[in-house]
Amino acid sequence: MTSDSHEHATDEKPTVRNPSRRKRRGRSAPPVSHASADAFSLEHVIGPRAHFGFLDSDRMQVMQNRVLDLLADYGVMVVHPTAQAALLAAGATEGSSAGRIKMPRALVLEALQATPKSCQLFGKSEAYDMSLPRRDAGFILRTGTGAHGYVDPRDASYRNMDLAAVQEIVAVANTLDQVGFIAHPFVHGVPEVTADIHAYATMTARTQKHMWMQPYQKENIDYLLNIAAIAAGGEDALRQRPSTSTITCSFSPLEFKHMDTEVIIACGKFGVPVHACSLPSAGGTAPLSPAALALMAVAEVVGMVTMAHVLSPSLPVIATPLMFALDMRTGSALQSSVEAMQAASLSIQLVKQGFGLMAHTYGSGSDTPDSDHQSMAERAMLMQTVALSGADVLGGVGQLECATVFCPVQAVLDNELGAMTRRFLKVPDVSDAALNFDEMRQVPVGGHFLDSDHTVAGCRDQLTPDVFQRMGRDDYEASGRKAAFDMARDKALAAIAQAPEQPLLSEDQMQEIAKLQKAADAHIVATYSGSGKVDTI
Repeated sequence: MTSDSHEHATDEKPTVRNPSRRKRRGRSAPPVSHASADAFSLEHVIGPRAHFGFLDSDRMQVMQNRVLDLLADYGVMVVHPTAQAALLAAGATEGSSAGRIKMPRALVLEALQATPKSCQLFGKSEAYDMSLPRRDAGFILRTGTGAHGYVDPRDASYRNMDLAAVQEIVAVANTLDQVGFIAHPFVHGVPEVTADIHAYATMTARTQKHMWMQPYQKENIDYLLNIAAIAAGGEDALRQRPSTSTITCSFSPLEFKHMDTEVIIACGKFGVPVHACSLPSAGGTAPLSPAALALMAVAEVVGMVTMAHVLSPSLPVIATPLMFALDMRTGSALQSSVEAMQAASLSIQLVKQGFGLMAHTYGSGSDTPDSDHQSMAERAMLMQTVALSGADVLGGVGQLECATVFCPVQAVLDNELGAMTRRFLKVPDVSDAALNFDEMRQVPVGGHFLDSDHTVAGCRDQLTPDVFQRMGRDDYEASGRKAAFDMARDKALAAIAQAPEQPLLSEDQMQEIAKLQKAADAHIVATYSGSGKVDTI
């Protein structure tokens, strides 16, 4: 484990906790402590952060060269004639088959150099704005996306995701201070081909936080961006303060669909950041080893960075390798196996340190269907691993069963893990003042440090858990054995109960969004059915 040094700076005003507390032993002022950092505030002192990685300089060079070799010598399949022509005009060459485009090193390196190294993810109000990368070298959490199932926090029952569940997810996510932005799941009870539009519209109307959109068809992209513009206050407002960002995916191995290429082009018109997402599976759409899985993912990400440079110059691109490994016994995809975690660390280290890109991956999630002991163990290990590897965004808050299920109680627990991991990354100060060395050399036999000025100055800076428990046995038994899960459930249910019944947007905005949803259902359903009918799932 290594650490990087950062300039010491004050980034927020210190807050006095419990200012009415009685002063101790005649001190001139009550003790002052600083609020803990979260998704929207930095550490009050920016210092060194701990890092971990499997790639030393030699291994990093090997991986970088293999990424560039794969793109230059074999290339990627681009199923988009306009993009093909633009890439060829920019210096790419035709590959071994129709649609395959080779990306020369010079073009790829040009794209990497030109791609913004930072961006802002805006909220609908300034209080929820975020910058990537953070000046304190920390991270931002986001909720899980794409879930088809929902675990009801009231009784842990399971059902298909619906719009009522979507409202509950956003209600809980609004209260989680480590969660910087919210992703929409896959909803049932609406036309399948417009499920993304219904989920996104429902969520963005009920939060001031940044939203992450995931289009499901090429026809849906403009509808989604138009809804984002309405929620932001108009197209110009969206351009000035993009309060949404969009996922664009590769189709592993080494293919880019028409829809995802259109995402890059459409987002370029608004300056909406894109998360260049690769989702290969070791043993399936990528070779089995962790290093090969990372190579496939990063090659696809860098390919998307190159496409964005050509199609939408200066567009912020956030590298988003999402690692999966097939269970060779069952064929099931796993996100929290040891092999997937190793690949996640390798890929984040490679895109962040090797290619200088903003980095985003799963930082939470489990392969178990329930919020059980296994879930907590897997997600704690995953979050610590990728945070230490340098990820700017840790996704997957609340997700279970390999990202197919969302659980609000788990999301609350993940928020707690996020706060702990953020604090864990801070490299402890070893100065004489921090060591309290002078006093340590004078402590008498049988002495203590309870009343030390050093203790008083720092006692309120300890991270205090929100739902994790530290009670003794007697209090635990008296509480009816109420543990962290029970506390998290209470918090989730309180957030749902206290959420405003009405959307946060104006009536006019809601009417405009409703018109777009109705138009999308009519247009896109007809496009994909021929007869104008598709199944409502």
